[in-house]
Amino acid sequence: MAHSYRQPGTVLTDHRFTVPLDHTRPDGERIELYAREVVASGKDPETLPWLLYLEGGPGFGARRFIGRQAWLERALADYRVLLLDQRGTGRSTPVNRQTLPLRGTPAQQAEYLAHFRSDSIVRDAEAIRPGLTGGAPWTVLGQSFGGFCATHYLSTAPEGLTAALITGGLPSLTATADEVYEAAYPRIERKNLAHYARYPMDAERARRIASHLAERPAELPGGYRLTVEAFQSLGLLLGSGDGSHQLHYLLEDAFVPTPAGPALSDAFLEGARALLSFAGHPLYALVHEAIYAQDPAVPTAWAAERVRAGHPRFDAAKTLAGDEPLLFTGETIHPWHFTADPSLAPLRETAELLAARTGWAPLYDPARLAANEVPVAAAVYHDDMYVDTAHSLDTARAVRGLRTWVTDEFEHDGVRAGGTRVLDRLLALVRDEA
Repeated sequence: MAHSYRQPGTVLTDHRFTVPLDHTRPDGERIELYAREVVASGKDPETLPWLLYLEGGPGFGARRFIGRQAWLERALADYRVLLLDQRGTGRSTPVNRQTLPLRGTPAQQAEYLAHFRSDSIVRDAEAIRPGLTGGAPWTVLGQSFGGFCATHYLSTAPEGLTAALITGGLPSLTATADEVYEAAYPRIERKNLAHYARYPMDAERARRIASHLAERPAELPGGYRLTVEAFQSLGLLLGSGDGSHQLHYLLEDAFVPTPAGPALSDAFLEGARALLSFAGHPLYALVHEAIYAQDPAVPTAWAAERVRAGHPRFDAAKTLAGDEPLLFTGETIHPWHFTADPSLAPLRETAELLAARTGWAPLYDPARLAANEVPVAAAVYHDDMYVDTAHSLDTARAVRGLRTWVTDEFEHDGVRAGGTRVLDRLLALVRDEA
């Protein structure tokens, strides 16, 4: 039974659904999904069309808004919004080190996780749509990985869509995981250089921290092992609107004097733990490379780690032996994550099996997208660290009728930072008002 309650300016309703784990076996095992409906106070929901929001990730539940935060303010003017926790996230049969052992062996866990890509997420959406909308199509808003899901939606079930709005999430239709990361490392390097141009004092600070960790890896609160490579992965911040500033403030508080000499401060270690731990979103680490897998014969095989070897400027040991600035990495998952992070360590064998897995199905249908009839608008960020701009624009040209807004006003998280303005621009594009 749906339960409704209120926040400032909104009425919220909890929904739960059951769907097949494997949609090709509808009579097999079922899993539970959770979604939160949001309607503006004073509006009759029965008169409003639905908007389905798909969060970025993979592995993150839908954002927990308070009232009409960010883009929700604009959406509620026109829509009845459904915030779906994608399978494995939030309250939708969550995947983590505590729950996955229920699946059995690592091999059984890996087989289970093969059903947590965009193809399954879209089929979940189509399974729950008729009961919510009475069969009417809805608008989908996809942020980042949510945009990957929206693109799959257009490829496989466009009849379920009135429109598709994509922010920072137009994927390449054909790029392999290796090609995705070959394109990523030069972008990440540019973000590093831009950070050091803004905060030149951070070059010395980062080298000092890395030199310290090279000699004495630190244990963070909760047991996370902070190595040089883990420290470099804080570069994930550099792709968000205020991430460079966050990184700067973290680095400036790194050391404190102690009777034994300078030491990494508790404040720095706690700040790093909060940014580095995958305890709240382990699915991100487990299936991140799988979201790019489309060739049934080719495993992802730790693509980010292999491709990094061809970009020696990211090699911390070589950097510390010379005088170049230390380069942080970005949205990359490596085998060491599954030894450094206590929330991932029990899942290391499962991760290895997923990396070696073959048989992945293609996620996009270029022919169907070329004949697309659904109104589509996409915000493409000019030098997005997480999603390659050139790949996105190639896809934009390949989807019939897709309209883009290319901007350098926002970074990858523009729909959060720009909120109302970003969504308003996309709605104008799909309504042919721009």
